[in-house]
Amino acid sequence: MSTITESVDVNVPVSRVYNQWTQFESFPDFMAGVEEVRQVDDTHLHWVTRIAGVRREFDATITEQHPDERVAWRSDRGPDHGGVITFHRLADDRTRVTAQMDIDPEGLAENAADKLGVLDRRVHGDLHRFKEFVEGRGRETGAWRGDVGRPG
Repeated sequence: MSTITESVDVNVPVSRVYNQWTQFESFPDFMAGVEEVRQVDDTHLHWVTRIAGVRREFDATITEQHPDERVAWRSDRGPDHGGVITFHRLADDRTRVTAQMDIDPEGLAENAADKLGVLDRRVHGDLHRFKEFVEGRGRETGAWRGDVGRPG
């Protein structure tokens, strides 16, 4: 299991950054290798990815979600991964987005990519493309301000 931690500072208010992040179906617009994310209900997502020519489909559950603070998830089946995205207000118009992900690479290609730092660079690039995406828009594409409680 590998842990990846990356951050990016976005020149947008925290509520707008959080609102855009919760529009999971827009992830293919800035995440490399993500072909589709479909939100099944408030806490379940279906993903389709293609990385190094390998197509994978998997489901994930949002385990924790608090407006303007955090979104955490874990995979239900398929690639074993989970993580948390946190949102930190730095100023009225500046937000730090931090991704911490635990990934268990499958197969020879994914293990090699992990050892060579490819996965770290991908997360870094995805966060920077998200920064450009959210800063370049006049407003978020939508918002879901619901709260998913911490596990008991």
